[in-house]
Amino acid sequence: MNPRNIPLLCDFYEYTMCNGYVDNGLSDRIVYFDIFFRRTPDKGGFAIFAGLEQFIEYVKDLRFSDSDIEYLRSKGIFGEDFLRFMKDFRFTGDIWAIPEGTPVFPGEPLVTIRAKASEAQVLETFALLTLNHQSLIATKASRIVRAAEGRQVMEFGSRRAQGTDAAIMGARAAYIAGCGGTACTVSDKWFGVPARGTMAHSWVQMFDTEYDAFKAFCRTYPKSPIVLVDTYDTLGSGVPNAIKVFKELGITDGGIRLDSGDLSFLTKKARKMLDDAGLTGIRITVSNSLDEWIIRDLIEQGACIDSFGVGDNLITSHSDPVFNGVYKLAAVEDDDGNIIPKIKISECVEKITTPHFKKIYRLFDSDGKAFADLLCLHDEVIDDSQPLTIFDPDATWKKKTITDFTAKELMVPIFKDGELVYDVPDLDDVRAYSLEQVDLLWDEVKRFHNPHSYYVDLSQKLWDIKQSMIRKARNV
Repeated sequence: MNPRNIPLLCDFYEYTMCNGYVDNGLSDRIVYFDIFFRRTPDKGGFAIFAGLEQFIEYVKDLRFSDSDIEYLRSKGIFGEDFLRFMKDFRFTGDIWAIPEGTPVFPGEPLVTIRAKASEAQVLETFALLTLNHQSLIATKASRIVRAAEGRQVMEFGSRRAQGTDAAIMGARAAYIAGCGGTACTVSDKWFGVPARGTMAHSWVQMFDTEYDAFKAFCRTYPKSPIVLVDTYDTLGSGVPNAIKVFKELGITDGGIRLDSGDLSFLTKKARKMLDDAGLTGIRITVSNSLDEWIIRDLIEQGACIDSFGVGDNLITSHSDPVFNGVYKLAAVEDDDGNIIPKIKISECVEKITTPHFKKIYRLFDSDGKAFADLLCLHDEVIDDSQPLTIFDPDATWKKKTITDFTAKELMVPIFKDGELVYDVPDLDDVRAYSLEQVDLLWDEVKRFHNPHSYYVDLSQKLWDIKQSMIRKARNV
């Protein structure tokens, strides 16, 4: 059993509902749940889906121990039939998902679960906490990586992360979105996210002089050493001492790091000092409360920076720290196996769910760029040799007929009858795939300010079903 999978890490009402299903003969009713999100963090044009591998592990390994069952029994509200069901719990249903690392958009299913009601209900909490967290951090990291315009970004946030799992899985998610590595060592051991580290100010303070500190470090780590030059006086002593040590030891492949001050001004001055000393190969790394906006400003100001270390603003997604994914019932099956769509109505339009068992097509134009996603009934097939009509996302009264496009089905089977049927890719492959898929979006969708609204539409059949159910629910 995976030691990270804690069976009772679950909202208590999942168990009260499951017990109720057993008590009312509904436990074996086949249901369909969708996981989707309603709003992109930071008002961005898209999100990055992450965390699928950990969700797969949870579903595959989920078991309840004798002590778990005894705890539930001690609450005095659960029937013995339910407790027997929990003791023998195995997931026996089907799951489809969008591949991890894919750019995704509000309202579309990231994961669809078809299973017995009690099985599906138990998965909700872990699914949401895992997919919400990693998708949040991957989305923020994508923004930061894109702001860096090809310069390396390192994730430095463990000490500011909101808990152990946030640090470890946050580093994983950041790597998927394009960060070059992490300061979190265990993420390297567990997932192969490259761990990197240099020195802290305390290293410099341990020596009698800054020069002695740099020389000792470079002797210990002669291959591409990076020294921290802002402990005392960045331009007055830090950079000059680094230059002196690099030249004495013949180091031409290394770097300096700045963690404070006016990074634009200091890096320009430091770059000139290094170049004048003939150390053109020495790189400059900066850190200190960076985010996508500060990085973009530094680059626009001509700062001489080769790489960025980003901590708390990345690992907590400080500017918008919640990924509001939800887990909603979309359909049930009757005794004859017919799929009966279900809908949740709300006065808040964004909380009205899209019913039925669905699939998603991503549409690509003649330039190979993704421009729309189409939610369809599970048995619909999009013929990309025929014209297709979709709604404008900024003006739903306006239709647009498209031709010369390619349609690709997004969701893939993960579990079938409780068995894993998906080859979980290596993390490096997920990362490469994610960067490739982001490149397939138009630049207008990737803008930080007022990004272009990406089309996410319903097929005519699905639209008609949804509107009919809304009218019926409102007695229109």
